Amino acid sequence: MSVAIAQVLGAALGGRSRERQELADSPIPLEARLAVLPCRGGPDLLRSLFEPLGYEVEAQRHVLDEQYPDWGPSPYFTVTLRATCRLRDLLSHLYVLIPVLDDEKHYWVGDDEVEELLRHGQGWLENHPERERITRRYLKHQPSLARQALARLVAEETPDPDAARAEHDAEEAVAEEKISLNTQRMGTVLSVLKGTGARRVLDLGCGEGRLLEALLAEKQFEEIVGLDVSCRALEMARERLHLDRLPPRQQQRIKLLHGSLIYRDARLSGYDAALAIEVVEHFDPARLSAFERVLFEFARPGIVILTTPNREYNSKWESLAAGRFRHRDHRFEWTRDEFRSWATAVADRFGYSVRFLPVGPEDSVVGAPTQMAVFEEVSG
Repeated sequence: MSVAIAQVLGAALGGRSRERQELADSPIPLEARLAVLPCRGGPDLLRSLFEPLGYEVEAQRHVLDEQYPDWGPSPYFTVTLRATCRLRDLLSHLYVLIPVLDDEKHYWVGDDEVEELLRHGQGWLENHPERERITRRYLKHQPSLARQALARLVAEETPDPDAARAEHDAEEAVAEEKISLNTQRMGTVLSVLKGTGARRVLDLGCGEGRLLEALLAEKQFEEIVGLDVSCRALEMARERLHLDRLPPRQQQRIKLLHGSLIYRDARLSGYDAALAIEVVEHFDPARLSAFERVLFEFARPGIVILTTPNREYNSKWESLAAGRFRHRDHRFEWTRDEFRSWATAVADRFGYSVRFLPVGPEDSVVGAPTQMAVFEEVSG
């Protein structure tokens, strides 16, 4: 099937469109239905391959022979995948993962296949939690080729978030310095959070721990968890909070976790509230749906407080050139209408209500510099 995808849908696989390139470059709601798909590993393997990429997975197993049900199930499934992503991403995922599910390539596998794997896996395979199994199966369990591909994947991984984070944060701080926006943002978040009555709180993308420090000072919060993808940021948070010198009772209230917000994590389940402060804009649009599911479907806290820059306000800062984002690591910045549209759709999809608050000085034309959404789980 991978060969068929390349031959029949080559332009779409390459992300090209003669007439509507802007659509080809945009994440859109997509559904793929594969009527008969071999999966030597069952539904668990399907989910482990596709869910980290943000897909909703449905799988129905076929019997070996409908006339002889006693013969038992076959290794074939009808599979439906749903996600909001670019068409090229969906096709790249299928191009690589269909042979992985089959695990029985029927042609010679050589160096060219390593290049195909790396080309079509670029941008997602290097960070996939099952990258080793994907690589081994795609390359027909040939150890030398698998080692070669994995070595190149490690070398081509996205840059270490620790290396650029301090410089990027400094740039954002300069842009927002005149109005002490970060101080106002944290104060607003803390005030809203206290009003919800939450006691067990997640700070997702906690960085160096400024907000964790404020949470720890409030007796209302009995359990506080900070999670970040950067090990260096977590070390800085540990030092800021003086975790090794806190009284035992305080140490029991807080813990730091290393993890990513695009992969399902059982450690995040069961909390009263989750904070995602200036986090969402750092995700590639293609991975945004994975973040949505991790937070609102799997972790599913009662309250989510989320903030993100208001792109319209950027015109108020002389330090920002026209069209530039506040932070070099931002993948996008939303207008107020775009943010409301996204947040409302997420709330409807996952069973939350949502309200919006401005953060910082509000301009009559372009609004406030930061926009906040407060999601509350709808009971029943």
